[in-house]
Amino acid sequence: MNLIQLQDELANDEGIKYELYTCSENHLTGGIGHLITEWDTEYYGKPVGTKVPNEQVNDWFERDIKVTLSDCKIIFEEFDSLPSEAQLVIANMCFQLGRPRLSKFKKFIAAVKDQDWNRAADEMEDSTWRWQTPERAKRLISRIEVIGVPI
Repeated sequence: MNLIQLQDELANDEGIKYELYTCSENHLTGGIGHLITEWDTEYYGKPVGTKVPNEQVNDWFERDIKVTLSDCKIIFEEFDSLPSEAQLVIANMCFQLGRPRLSKFKKFIAAVKDQDWNRAADEMEDSTWRWQTPERAKRLISRIEVIGVPI
């Protein structure tokens, strides 16, 4: 998988904000989709609009991508052997949803394990996630659909 491509796609999908904001799920967030937790002691409990320096945004993003890839390998034992495009799409979903929520996509996970990309796309389509971020979901679904299609 091309890590630079993943970083670019996530930055485009999440956006980059050098301040704290509330995400679409009403959680305190900063940088590139980084959920602020009690571990972020300098920013936890701070108000929306609090400035976040570039170095902190980059640190969060690097750490969040590492966690995301680790989580992908927990959910999908065969993650490293999947087609690169599937890895990118799955990592994008995992970054957005987190491991607990992505783990609930049981039929999607089974379809990926079977490398049945049409079924995987159908399962993505048949989810609440698809309606929460429709443009992103539509784009990721179309990328899964074409895996394995002869050129």
